[in-house]
Amino acid sequence: MSQASNAPHAPRTIVITGAGSGIGRTTARLLLEQGWNVVLAGRTAQKLHETAQGHGSALVVPTDVSDPQAVDQLFAAAAQRFGTVDVLFNNAGIFGPPAAIDELDPAQWDEVCRINLTGAINAARAAFAHFKANGGGRIINNGSISAQVPRVNSVAYTVTKHGIAGLTKCLELDGREHRIRATQIDIGNTASDLLDDFGATQGALQPSGHRLVEPTFPLSEAAEAIAYIAGVPLGTSINQFTITAGGMPYIGRG
Repeated sequence: MSQASNAPHAPRTIVITGAGSGIGRTTARLLLEQGWNVVLAGRTAQKLHETAQGHGSALVVPTDVSDPQAVDQLFAAAAQRFGTVDVLFNNAGIFGPPAAIDELDPAQWDEVCRINLTGAINAARAAFAHFKANGGGRIINNGSISAQVPRVNSVAYTVTKHGIAGLTKCLELDGREHRIRATQIDIGNTASDLLDDFGATQGALQPSGHRLVEPTFPLSEAAEAIAYIAGVPLGTSINQFTITAGGMPYIGRG
């Protein structure tokens, strides 16, 4: 995947939710380097400004994706600044508590569902409406390997990420006549803060009951994959894209 071949010929605009850290931050900085206009959304303004680093093509819009009105305001701000939006990277999410279902606090479930699923639907809805009115666009949903196979004690995260798989398929189908394309990217074991929730240092719990320090790969490589997808013309659909650390226990999970 060549960065040069996918850099936009004229400035294009992407909205990135969860842009204050992790894969959202790394992707935002890469796309700014490639000449994109980047709209950075997240709950903490300071973190978003740290991501933007004062770049002239970055727009910081603090946003709670679980609030549909806030998401509408996000897209309105993006359109006011840059004209139209071309791509949404629907990335905001949390892991939630490591717990089996009988140990899952209902309030914790509500929080994970509110951010991972309701937040993703809010952002996709606003993007879909914008793309429908402006000749098309691409939505990239951050699924996770857990959208395919679960980890031990990850019921809240896994259920919401399986929901992302259904959302992506519906967006691709319903957006067909409007030149709206949807991709689910499933990323496994980037070296990020989120991976610490899986036990990156003491080892992640495996189905066997043992713990294993799993392989990781750099955030920059996942960001390059997202930049590639964002740069593909709308004449091509990329329905699903899976990228993992080499050798991680994914196929068969352990």
